[in-house]
Amino acid sequence: MLCFYPKQGQRVQSGPLATALPCSPCHRTALKKWQFHIFCPGLARYVKLKRMATHLFGAHMPSSGGPGGCVRAGKEIGCNAIQIFTASPRMWKRTPLDPAKIADLKLAEEETGIRHVASHDSYLINLADPKPEGRTRSIEGLAGELDRCHTLGVKNVVSHIGAHMGAGLESGLASAADGILEVLSKSPTDVNLLMETTAGQGSSLNFQIDHLATLIEKTNNPKNLGVCVDTCHIFAAGYDIRTEAGYLEFWNEFDSKIGLQRLHLIHCNDSKKPLASRVDRHENLGEGEIGELCFRLLVNDPRFFGIPIVVETPIENDGHRKNVAKLWEWSETSSTLG
Repeated sequence: MLCFYPKQGQRVQSGPLATALPCSPCHRTALKKWQFHIFCPGLARYVKLKRMATHLFGAHMPSSGGPGGCVRAGKEIGCNAIQIFTASPRMWKRTPLDPAKIADLKLAEEETGIRHVASHDSYLINLADPKPEGRTRSIEGLAGELDRCHTLGVKNVVSHIGAHMGAGLESGLASAADGILEVLSKSPTDVNLLMETTAGQGSSLNFQIDHLATLIEKTNNPKNLGVCVDTCHIFAAGYDIRTEAGYLEFWNEFDSKIGLQRLHLIHCNDSKKPLASRVDRHENLGEGEIGELCFRLLVNDPRFFGIPIVVETPIENDGHRKNVAKLWEWSETSSTLG
């Protein structure tokens, strides 16, 4: 059983706060006001909370109305963090940023209080493309997206990085690493490039934690290279996060090989397809193959307080609103799971 919260009434700024008790009421005032160490029985050690403890839940918002419109629409459905496209994800050509829309994004952030906006790059990007013209176009396109986000004040850009297209995994990782270095050399240093975990569909890279660790090592550990974990993707890739044990095993391996300090965003999606299917199909939270427990664990895990958790679930039938509401509900209704 996991319980991440202190005994009611305890508020300590440093050192071990409390061992976790299965029936211990959650004291959220302490969580919001203090940074502390807290004992996580599943990990059998104290966890240092490096961020102010607050939940950041949101969704990838449709692009109509520009970036400012996305922020306002996100606020309306219960988000305090969002993800956007700054341009069409299925076209190489990118319309120059409109100064009025840049100003409107700043205004929308002031109006809503939403300060955590991430961008997802084009689906066409492939830094491991074995064809030189495609790889060059991808490097220029991704570097351009990081530059656009610098102009917008967006701090994180999510990318699938690429696929080896038959050249082989080792060759693909080497090519992707060189591409990442070139992209970062052309880009502002105040924007993070986040490598997203993939389902391993086709010849996609980054469906294993080891792939991400290899890319970080081959690029000499740049500070602005991070990771975005997608729950649907890792499940489809073969990481069984349906149980408490499997959930902890995944994050322990991630922390050991990559380090949680490189995690800047979580895509929170259930899966239409079974474990290890290597097929990327998102489902509403708790309604797919992963089930509810994983997501309850995620939103109550103090290691991820302060990290945006964003849904990319089906939008039909007001899906985003309902799934964001589930995240808030699960974070408020239970501190002990098992």
